[in-house]
Amino acid sequence: MNASAPDVTKPPKEPFSWRREIQQWAVLILIVLGIHSFIAKPFYIPSESMMANLLVGDRLIVSKFPYGFSYLSPSVPVLPHIPGRLFGSYPDRGDIIVIKSTADGADWIKRVIGLPGDVVEIRDGQLILNGKPVPRVQQPDTELRVSPNTDCPYMPQFRGLNAAGVPVCRFPTFRETLPNGRSYNTLDMALTERDNFGPVTVPDGALFLMGDNRDNSMDSRVPPEIGGLGLVPYENIVGRAEFTTFSLDGSQTLNPLTWWGALRGDRAFLSLRD
Repeated sequence: MNASAPDVTKPPKEPFSWRREIQQWAVLILIVLGIHSFIAKPFYIPSESMMANLLVGDRLIVSKFPYGFSYLSPSVPVLPHIPGRLFGSYPDRGDIIVIKSTADGADWIKRVIGLPGDVVEIRDGQLILNGKPVPRVQQPDTELRVSPNTDCPYMPQFRGLNAAGVPVCRFPTFRETLPNGRSYNTLDMALTERDNFGPVTVPDGALFLMGDNRDNSMDSRVPPEIGGLGLVPYENIVGRAEFTTFSLDGSQTLNPLTWWGALRGDRAFLSLRD
């Protein structure tokens, strides 16, 4: 007697269910929100305040966990104002961080200069920290190719041509080195009202932040009442800038064929922790 053949018929396909579809999408959305809220998020550079280290059009990754979490950490603003941070720690001087502006509630990106207890002063563009001038050495001019996202129309004295005849902007550049050894370039193009400030003592629970483009940054030197950051509360830290992913020079359109030409290949995966 022959053994019966195995049943190879396929199991019946489950009928479509809106409930199951919604549940799957809800789980996916929760995973994305969890990553965005507590692990990392993308960020886009919209202004020139961090030139020449960050350019308009740079895309980068911001890690959310290095300084702990606050009521502002969730991507969806569902929590009431709660002072302090869970598992919190202060950033190091020189870190590039994203914060929530007390002026407009938007995400801004700046560099940490002063921590609680620090006395910050600026005289004729020279940063003075706790009574000691921060070493500042002039560097060769920063040369940036002119593009829709990077231009110097209001500073014609800095515009010229490079050796290939391409229009560029050349900005006076100075390298600062903080007491902890962190070193970075700043732009300082003219003597402005922001080149003289303080002294001010950073209170407990606050940070003093500055943009690397010292003449074009509404940072802690400028009160929130007139659109600046002022001293930023500790709980307003969003995260730490880690690295760039890619950058566009602003020449792209809705036509995908223009995207490759707008890509700044030399700005991909640059560390922002140096």
